[in-house]
Amino acid sequence: MSPEETVWKGISPRYQVEAVVHTVAVSLLPLAGSSVPLWISEPGVSWVSWYPLAITLAIVAIVGAFIPRRIRAYGYALRADDLVFRRGIFFQRQVAVPYGRLQLVDVTRGPLSRLLGLSELKLVTAAASTGVTIPGLPLPVAEELRDQLIAVAETRRAGL
Repeated sequence: MSPEETVWKGISPRYQVEAVVHTVAVSLLPLAGSSVPLWISEPGVSWVSWYPLAITLAIVAIVGAFIPRRIRAYGYALRADDLVFRRGIFFQRQVAVPYGRLQLVDVTRGPLSRLLGLSELKLVTAAASTGVTIPGLPLPVAEELRDQLIAVAETRRAGL
């Protein structure tokens, strides 16, 4: 298949919920830390003590605003000889994993992923730089993809 014929598949839009929950959880500690000046300053004395919290809230809002676009940037394509995975908005990454190099294909699910019916497909090769993790796949899609990749990898390794 030529690059023009590559058919990209995206991940589930439900992954946005998981990404929002993760962003909120990661933001709690910086938000708490940036609110400390409000607790230690005297009431009504200085509006400058609001700056750290305002800046932290602005950063969290910007990160949150990019979540839907970041989710749409994820994609994977099955080609004749490899699986290609892409991600990223500003810093884009595209990785091709040859079927014959696959050593492990793993489906994992955390508590929130299970609740949303999603899973994560992890592809491991001998080279650490080509390991790929595809998040936000519906469980049936991830299991079908895992089985398909294992079958193709076995036939490719047999030909080595």
